[in-house]
Amino acid sequence: MNLTPKLHIVPKALDNAFSLRHDVLPHFGSVWHYHPEIELHYLIKGEGTRFIGDHIGHFYKDDMILMGSNLPHTWKCNLSDTPSPDHVEALVLHFHPECLGREFLNFSETQGINKLNELARNGLMIHGASKEEIKALLWKMKPETGLRRLIYLLDIFNILLENQEYEVLSNSIEYSKFNKLDENRIDKIFSYTLQNFKEKIFIEDVARLTNLSVTSFCRYFKITANKSYFDFLTEVRLNHACRLIVETDYTIQHIAMDSGFENTSNFYRHFKKVKGITPKEYKAGFL
Repeated sequence: MNLTPKLHIVPKALDNAFSLRHDVLPHFGSVWHYHPEIELHYLIKGEGTRFIGDHIGHFYKDDMILMGSNLPHTWKCNLSDTPSPDHVEALVLHFHPECLGREFLNFSETQGINKLNELARNGLMIHGASKEEIKALLWKMKPETGLRRLIYLLDIFNILLENQEYEVLSNSIEYSKFNKLDENRIDKIFSYTLQNFKEKIFIEDVARLTNLSVTSFCRYFKITANKSYFDFLTEVRLNHACRLIVETDYTIQHIAMDSGFENTSNFYRHFKKVKGITPKEYKAGFL
């Protein structure tokens, strides 16, 4: 039984050093996957829940994420009742850490590029002026070919290396050593949790999805996700609660119940433990 992510082969022309896609899709898919390429993901349209390593968070339009080699990730979109072929949109840049060749990276002027994968290994949310500059470069890169396209890539590298306008998202989890994979099981766990987190969830029901005993499931999820299933469930519930705190004027009691917590005191305890502040202090940060 395997809950590890799927190795994804990034599509790229054989004679290209890297790839840039402009995706306009009904959704991003739901496969928990990883790949050796570093990924820069700029979200133009859409929202939902992202899973990057052991990080869980809500994603919105204009988010920019940098993910290192073999860092597992997936994006679960909030879908409307009426399916749309252009529900989500993104610019997605993939480049291998050695896409420009090992010899090129050994020059004193280019050795900093080797640090990019180390920088991105835990996943980064890019903010501020850095994000705006990179966004403009991605749009300029999109129609280009040849040397100009490569120059834009180096400009992006330079911005990422020279600025610290980012937030680290995940603890480091290395998945390149896995081979026999079963992405369907982890996808079932994510989907079931996102569909049912507002209700009481029994561990027996989740374990049944993976054809594992409760004991085996708990042990395997802990090894795979670097946290217990109930810690994962709590993070999903808190992620929903944070969204309600920022976007609505609901009472804390209403938010706690709508997020699947048994009572307000239970919600307060988990919120303070994970976020380090109270819900009221969290909301004040967005006013």
